Amino acid sequence: MERSLPPGPHGWPVIGSLFEFNADPLTFAERLFRHYGEVASFNLFGTRFFIFFHPRAVKYILVDNARNFTNREANPELRQIIGDGLLTLDGAEHRRHRRIVQPAFHRTRIERYARTMVERTERLLSQWQAGQELDVANAMADLTLEIAGDALFGAELGAQAREIGEAFLAASEYANLPVLSPWRISLDLPFTNTKYGKYVRARRHLLEIVERIIQRRRTSGETGEDVLSMLLASRDEEGTSLDDVEVRDHVLTFLAAGHATTANALTWTFYLLSEHPEVRAKLLTELDDVLGGRAPTVGDLPNLPYLEMVIKESLRIFPPAWGQARRAIDSFELEGYRFPAGAFVAVTQWVTHHRADLWGDPEAFRPERFAPDTPEPPAFAYFPFGAGPRICIGMPFALMEARLILATILQHYTLDLVPGYPVAPRALIIVQPRFGMRMRLIPTRIGTHHGYAYI
Repeated sequence: MERSLPPGPHGWPVIGSLFEFNADPLTFAERLFRHYGEVASFNLFGTRFFIFFHPRAVKYILVDNARNFTNREANPELRQIIGDGLLTLDGAEHRRHRRIVQPAFHRTRIERYARTMVERTERLLSQWQAGQELDVANAMADLTLEIAGDALFGAELGAQAREIGEAFLAASEYANLPVLSPWRISLDLPFTNTKYGKYVRARRHLLEIVERIIQRRRTSGETGEDVLSMLLASRDEEGTSLDDVEVRDHVLTFLAAGHATTANALTWTFYLLSEHPEVRAKLLTELDDVLGGRAPTVGDLPNLPYLEMVIKESLRIFPPAWGQARRAIDSFELEGYRFPAGAFVAVTQWVTHHRADLWGDPEAFRPERFAPDTPEPPAFAYFPFGAGPRICIGMPFALMEARLILATILQHYTLDLVPGYPVAPRALIIVQPRFGMRMRLIPTRIGTHHGYAYI
């Protein structure tokens, strides 16, 4: 029997739960789950949202009925930053563009980037020193941006990597500002030092950099194995090519998603390993047994199962995206309720990944959850990269990159959190460490198959 719409907090007149949501979306979602169960509703400035917490809702919305739920209208902050790439297109256009782009992320192409990933990481290691303290979040963002620029677009970003990273951060901070913030103004005032002014300058700088890369490639006529070459040469079934704006928005999308996801996964993994030395010791022993101090290759990855388990568990505890929003095209029934056409809905990795009934002691960092001989979690209880036809196209790239970078760095340094340094997640477009991640470099001494010693 259908019931009325799901319960939820009443909130304030007019603005609803706006302040609570904007203050901390993660805590807000957790509270909704505790108080209301499998589905809850809340109001944001006159718009009703419905948020689901069970894996069966993930399957229903993202997989089984994906064509009834659009992405574009539910994620305006993404469009502000990256335009109309795969993350923001819908329907037939999304399917067309995904078919065009998909060959660039075929396994054989992805594996060609492995050497670049390791070489860039070794270059970074040559600049580090024992005992040095650094913000690992910044270091990983710079590294993954350089890798994205080189492997995906054949571009040596160099010093521009930091500029691009800062521009993406400024843009995402503005995109996530509360609706009632005084800085959410409509005038273009790029000379101001408000978050809006920083966003305008950041967005323009991103466009200038990417458009220069595309223009240089078109002018030179060079071709290669990178994604940009493929985008410029691609044709759909009707022989139509992508125009400059479409290519630009795809490049922006891959730069943003291609570096931020892996950078944050690595940052949180280094933090978790620092807090759980027994897990780190087991991982280091595996690296010693398989690699013995040499640089990893893509061929080594199947022989490093614990490395993969560590990354997967890190992505469970700190998923890149805390939730995924959609808008319903037609009315639908789910969890005993009937929802109207046009309803805004969301599923949340953050809550579903931390449900005690699905994971048992979900706050514990236990990579063994993903061991081959361990029973798998319920279907769609784990979806760090989404699911269904919109699952992240760069997932194989990101997972390979994270494992190769982690294996390369850990053979030279372990990273310990600076004592007393504050650590807290912050939900922007992705889940970032609110205060960065200040860590100290401790040299790793190789030489025994029974583990590692630390100088």
